[in-house]
Amino acid sequence: MKDFIIVGGGLAGISFAETCIQNNKSFVLISDDSHNSSVVAAGLYNPIILKRFSLPQDAKLHLEYMKPFYKIVEERISTNVDFSLPIYRKFASIEEQNMWFEAMDKPSLEPFLSKHLILRKYDYLPSPFYFGEVLGTGYVDTVSLLTNYCEYLDSINCLIKDSFIYQELIVSDEHVSYKDISAKHIVFAEGFGLHANPYFNYLPLDGTKGELLIIHAPDLKLDVAINSGVFVLPLGNDLYKVGATYEWYDKTATITEAGKQELIEKLNELITCDYSVVNHMAGIRPTVKDRKSLIGTHHKYKNVHLLNGLGTRGVMLGPYMAKLLYEFIEKGTIIPREINLNRFKV
Repeated sequence: MKDFIIVGGGLAGISFAETCIQNNKSFVLISDDSHNSSVVAAGLYNPIILKRFSLPQDAKLHLEYMKPFYKIVEERISTNVDFSLPIYRKFASIEEQNMWFEAMDKPSLEPFLSKHLILRKYDYLPSPFYFGEVLGTGYVDTVSLLTNYCEYLDSINCLIKDSFIYQELIVSDEHVSYKDISAKHIVFAEGFGLHANPYFNYLPLDGTKGELLIIHAPDLKLDVAINSGVFVLPLGNDLYKVGATYEWYDKTATITEAGKQELIEKLNELITCDYSVVNHMAGIRPTVKDRKSLIGTHHKYKNVHLLNGLGTRGVMLGPYMAKLLYEFIEKGTIIPREINLNRFKV
C-alpha cells in the first residue's frame, strides 16, 4: 500500500511529491497534463504585488522556504531551474516614484525595495522616470522543472501518465483504492480541473485565463525582468517572455487574437525596437475569489485532501502549501483558516 496517491502534475502536484520524497513516504502521481497551467506560467517570483505596493501574507516565509526546496529539486533532477534575476519596475511618473518611496517606509516592504533609483538606460526601453528594483526576485523555468521532474518520477516508477477517472476511486474509512492502487491518502492537485472533481467541485475556484508571448528581439539586450503594464522576462538567445493577460470569462486554454493584440499593444508602449512573435501560449490559472490557496481535507472523507488555488504565485506558494498540507495530514498541525478549504461551506 502506498502512503499517497497524488492527482495532478503541475506545480502543486510535484511540490507535494517532492515533500513526500523528503519525508520518505511512498506515492504515485497520476497526470495527463490536461489542466496544467504551470507549463505556460511566467515562472517569475516576486514577494511584492507591484500594482498595489503590498506584501502578500507570509510572502517572506514562502520565499525563504522555496529557495532551498528548489535547490534540492535541482540536485535531484540534475537541472538548474531556479534563476535569481532582478525585476525593475518602470516608473510612469513622478507620482509612481513617490509611491515607491512611500512603500519603502513600511517595515514589511523595506527589505524588498531598493532604496536607490535605477538610473540605467536601455537603448530601446525609454525610461524618463527611471526604475525601482525589487529585491529577492527571480524565475523558475516551469517547463524544464515539470518536464525533468516528471521524467525523474517515471524513472523511479512513481508516475502514471493517464487521465484520472473519479468514478473508479473507492474511499473507505482506512484507505483509498484506485484501479489496482491502494493508498492511505489521496491528494488532488489538478488545478482548474477541480471543476470536474465530485469531491471538491463546490469550492469557488474561478480560474483566470492568461496568455503569454515569446518574442525574438535581437536589439533589446535586457539582462533584467521589466514590469510595466506587462512583464518582459529575458530567456536568453534574444528571446523574451511577455505577459500576461487576465481574462475572467473565457475558461478555455485556447490562444486568442484579442489576447495577442492586448500584449502587443502594451509591449509597443514599452519598447521601441523591432521584434517578432515566435510563440503564443494560454492557460487557466487556478485562482480563488479571495486570492487565497485551497488546502485541507474533505468534510466527510478524512483521507481525501486538496492542494489547489495557487493562482498567479504558484512557484512561490507550491512548496510551502505542500508542506502545510503534509504536516496537517501526518502530524495534525493546524492549517491557517485563511487558506483552509473549510472556510467555504458545502
